[in-house]
Amino acid sequence: MTAPTEADRAAKRLRLLGLLDAADADELVLTSHGAVSWYLGGTRTHTSLAGDPLLAVVVDRERDTVVLSSNERERLEAEELPGDVTVVAAPWHEPLAGALPVGPRAIRESDVAAELRAARAVLLPAELAAFQALGRECAAVATSVLGEVRGDDSEREVAAALGAGLIARGIDPLVLLVAGRDRLGHRHPLPTASPLGDRAMVVVCGRRAGLIANLTRWVRFGHARPADADAEARIRGVEAAFFAGTVPGATLGAAFDTGIEGYAAHGFDPDEWRRHHQGGAAGYNGRDPRATPGALDVIQLGQAFAWNPTAPGAKIEDTVLLTADGIEVLTADDAWPTVTVGGIPRPIELERRAPL
Repeated sequence: MTAPTEADRAAKRLRLLGLLDAADADELVLTSHGAVSWYLGGTRTHTSLAGDPLLAVVVDRERDTVVLSSNERERLEAEELPGDVTVVAAPWHEPLAGALPVGPRAIRESDVAAELRAARAVLLPAELAAFQALGRECAAVATSVLGEVRGDDSEREVAAALGAGLIARGIDPLVLLVAGRDRLGHRHPLPTASPLGDRAMVVVCGRRAGLIANLTRWVRFGHARPADADAEARIRGVEAAFFAGTVPGATLGAAFDTGIEGYAAHGFDPDEWRRHHQGGAAGYNGRDPRATPGALDVIQLGQAFAWNPTAPGAKIEDTVLLTADGIEVLTADDAWPTVTVGGIPRPIELERRAPL
């Protein structure tokens, strides 16, 4: 895993000092998992994946001050924090907010949410290297697990194998969805004891160094049913419409509009987009932000995205980077079968031998 560099840290600090200038403020308080981990170069901000962040950061014109719980100080200083921050420990039984060194001209994340998203949108060199490695490894885990599963395996067994592969690589499994044939109608299928049957979908969202990679893969046992193959091909066309709208200078809302036009163009219900979210920008949050009609965030070169077009029995998703040469797929594995759509390699179903 690529470590954050002093140059990346300095660049992020300059971005936030510029934000302070624009807001005519003296301090900016970062309190969310995504913002804190981004600013501190990938610091793990949790013990429980379901819990609040263990620390907050106050950025002022002189220093960065990390406020943390006293019972976490030793480990965080030894294993997580950069060496150039000032640390303030709050008693473990008191809220962090009471120890924040802020004055009357402080601003919070909620005051500048859009500006903060823009500040972290363009990946710096160490971040990009870390994201590329994370994407490759998440994809490799999916390939390895789905290359071994059987149709009589339960969804939970598949999720357990995916989770083990991610954790062994230092990746937090934030989301693991598995749906066998009988549960493919659910858009967010939490795994159950049901068997996979002859066709299954898995979704992996893995986090390392604060960055989150998202991907969806399909496996089938035996030959494809014509209706499945048709829907799979058409959903790739919808995704291509999202990619076509992902251009520098466009708003996220404009890219969204271009993408959802692909549903009708490829034979789906034009309102299909209303039944599930369509993805959006990627990075230190699951979507940063999720794309919605009218979203005003401006798309930038060097920004990551994870679009998520979906319809009954069809879904496609990868984490990609917008480069000067077009779309680079970060969650790619050369061992997974692909077809080329608009010059971009896209995953297709992995065909396995049908059970005897």
